[in-house]
Amino acid sequence: MAHPHHDGEEATPLTSPPNEPQWLDEVPPHLEPHLQTPPTQGLNNDQVLDRQARFGRNELVEKKRNKLLHFLSFFTGAISYLMEISVILTAVTGDWVDFGIILGLLIANALIGYVEEARADSAVAALKSSLALQSRCYRSGRIVDVPATELVVGDILVLRLGDIVPADARLLGLDASGNPAQTDLHVDQSALTGESLLVKKRKGDLVYSSCVIKQGHQLGVVVRTGPDTFIGRAASLINVTRDQGHFQKVINYIGNFLIAISVIMVTVLFIYDLVELRILNGTVTGDDVLATIKEMVILTIAAIPVGLPTVMSVTMAVGAKELAKKQVIVKRLTAVEELSSVTILCTDKTGTLTLNELTMDEPFVTNNYTRDDVLLYAYLASEPSAAQDPIELAVRTAAQEQHPQVDHDYVHGYRVLSFTPFNPVDKMSYATIEELGTGHSFRVAKGAPQVILGLGHQGNSEAEAAVEDLASRGLRALGVARTRETQDDWELVGLISLIDPPRSDSAATISDCQLHGLSVKMITGDQASIAKEVAARLGMGTLILDADHIANPGKSEEEVTDDCLRADGFARVIPEHKYKVVDLLQKRGHFVAMTGDGVNDAAALKKIKAYNIVDHVLVTDTDAARSAADIVLLSSGLSPIMEGIKTSRVIFQRLRSYALYRITSTIHILIFFFVITIAEDWQMPPIFLILISVLNDAATLIMAVDNVNISPMPEKWRLRLLMFLSCALAAILSLFSFAHFFILREVIHVTPGQLATAMYLHISSAPHFVIFSTRVESFCWRSIPSWPFTVVVLGTQVIALIISVYGFFGYDDNIESIGWPMGLVILAISLGTFLITDVCKVLLIQLWNHVFDKRSSTSIWPGKKSRVMASASGGGTRAQQFVQRRQHEMHSRVGYDRAMRRESVSSVQSY
Repeated sequence: MAHPHHDGEEATPLTSPPNEPQWLDEVPPHLEPHLQTPPTQGLNNDQVLDRQARFGRNELVEKKRNKLLHFLSFFTGAISYLMEISVILTAVTGDWVDFGIILGLLIANALIGYVEEARADSAVAALKSSLALQSRCYRSGRIVDVPATELVVGDILVLRLGDIVPADARLLGLDASGNPAQTDLHVDQSALTGESLLVKKRKGDLVYSSCVIKQGHQLGVVVRTGPDTFIGRAASLINVTRDQGHFQKVINYIGNFLIAISVIMVTVLFIYDLVELRILNGTVTGDDVLATIKEMVILTIAAIPVGLPTVMSVTMAVGAKELAKKQVIVKRLTAVEELSSVTILCTDKTGTLTLNELTMDEPFVTNNYTRDDVLLYAYLASEPSAAQDPIELAVRTAAQEQHPQVDHDYVHGYRVLSFTPFNPVDKMSYATIEELGTGHSFRVAKGAPQVILGLGHQGNSEAEAAVEDLASRGLRALGVARTRETQDDWELVGLISLIDPPRSDSAATISDCQLHGLSVKMITGDQASIAKEVAARLGMGTLILDADHIANPGKSEEEVTDDCLRADGFARVIPEHKYKVVDLLQKRGHFVAMTGDGVNDAAALKKIKAYNIVDHVLVTDTDAARSAADIVLLSSGLSPIMEGIKTSRVIFQRLRSYALYRITSTIHILIFFFVITIAEDWQMPPIFLILISVLNDAATLIMAVDNVNISPMPEKWRLRLLMFLSCALAAILSLFSFAHFFILREVIHVTPGQLATAMYLHISSAPHFVIFSTRVESFCWRSIPSWPFTVVVLGTQVIALIISVYGFFGYDDNIESIGWPMGLVILAISLGTFLITDVCKVLLIQLWNHVFDKRSSTSIWPGKKSRVMASASGGGTRAQQFVQRRQHEMHSRVGYDRAMRRESVSSVQSY
């Protein structure tokens, strides 16, 4: 049985769909000899083996990474290279303690990244294997079940209701027994095109791998397998070399900055020490050079943030575990940070924003009928045996759920005397009904609107206008009529409108995205009218661009990019269009995330920063996408990605807090030791430098669980401000360190051993307490850190205090105890230094924003909303203007819906 829903001329009733996409796809002539398989016989085993060798397996081969090379890739990067050089130098100088520490940090960082990514890959592989497809086909005269991966060109497939097509196949127009098929196939191609409407397939037509059979039963001969299928060709678009990750660029930028400063200063100190030795001794021996190298290596270890990659990896690994609890699998660890910077979310419509199932919408009623009347008569004119058809299913489900007289397959008070199913000639189904209470019989009809309106030759201008209105909004319409006095006295009851409805959480999620500074753009293969209707119902803007606009040769790339930025969505797109949209937006500096449920989304994967795979049971249309994705979401709908973005913003703030602290600490140590060595020829015992590096870096791992607030806007690394602030805070800390040094030596007159111990406690504690300040933009007391974070940070300084009070328990003759009074005073001064530094930080950020970066409307932390989102014009915040515009749009939509409920087309038109 066919339905008006599926005929091209009736897809949007009374008007033909404009620019309906055509699938021009032909089988190459050289394959025709391989397609002459006897329909009910199939291939034999020898033929199968021969064709598997000739054409390959029916699967999209995923390029496997070399595990060893992948593990070794975690040893690359500016800081990692410096650490590796330090490992070599410590081995040369025989400093085995430092050798073990640095090597351990290197390996730990690599293992964390490798294990987390391997765990994500395993989760996706397990999901993929658990959903492996089986296909029914003829082999040697028998119908057998074979794995879809073993199908070959020429195999005869048995395609039934509910089957996922395992390979591209040509329909033979035969049923499973080899007799002519009674009906055409109706196929869901939304995984390929994004179009929610079913497509009718007749004898000789091609059905494509990953599509779903929604109605009908036919045999088909396999014409293409694996990478040669339509879906395989689309997946091949993802084989683009990926640029260096954004986060790795940031780490390299920070690392190169610190390394440049360190190398310059350490080189100057190295030359200075050798020159001094030459002046004192008259010569420089090899042992002198090794001893000097050892001192420089120790200073480098204390200064360079050797723990930075490890702390970053641990923080992102903790974030990945948090995301995993929300059904988010992170395949590439650095994607956790990159997701926080997403500014534009390109989302698929079908199956992501909507349910991908037809549902009855608000009907149009006339002649004093009600909504219940439309439901009742439409149900009576429906065929139970065709309930798997999406239109019949939508009508019957709506009546069963909403009409009080309809109880499953029984209608109280009525009996069906006869029923005539839909046929392509009449373009309607009708039934004769007996009203049990009165014995009166009447007829009901349901079908194409123009046919129903023509019954009895009674025109209805309001109904015709309603059909046109529904068509312009992308709603599918069916007319419903019944007879009155005689069997030929037809009267229009109303019009059923059908739509693929939005998910219950989509509107709230989109609103949440907008409130968090995220622009949402719909990308769909459906018609623009359908996209506009869905967008309006979700509170999105309704500026939908057609695919022809994206590929318009008459417009420059600059103009097309401007249009893409203004647009709220894109309709009738194919993979190449998605790739182009993402590419244009990225060239404008935007971080783009894409969500979708099919391989038609996979073409843009290598050009986006995150990817969401919805409805993971559709494994055949998601395998290629999963292999290229950075982030895979295992739950349906749009809301999981917003949860992922919120979590990633929390992780970003922890990373940024640590980066500011560690850069400040590094520069402080370099400035102090560079100046004090040259000016005073003073050096700290090496064991103290090692303790500072190990204790303080180990403590910062706890930043992975610190309390932070979710930023109201996408995150961004403002590296110039980060470096300016780090250098300024380091200079302030250095002044306090110089003051400590000279007061202790010149005023208090401590011994050299006590001076070394006291300076160790100061240099360990003063910069370390600054970590409480780098957490937030404003004053530190406005954001309370988590208790584990506080306990660990303070605990490391308690250990340093005990070591200082007892002179490291006699470990070195050059180290002396300073006693409890002096130790507690130094810690108190360090706390005071931290508070002074915190005030300076706030003033410096305000100075930067008002003097050096007037055009910037955001800071490197989420601060007050008025400061974060203030526009340069001063005419209200961007967020407020955005919300006001959306509220106006939603108000307009409410008015429209109210007009619809008046059950009058004139009301809608006047509105």
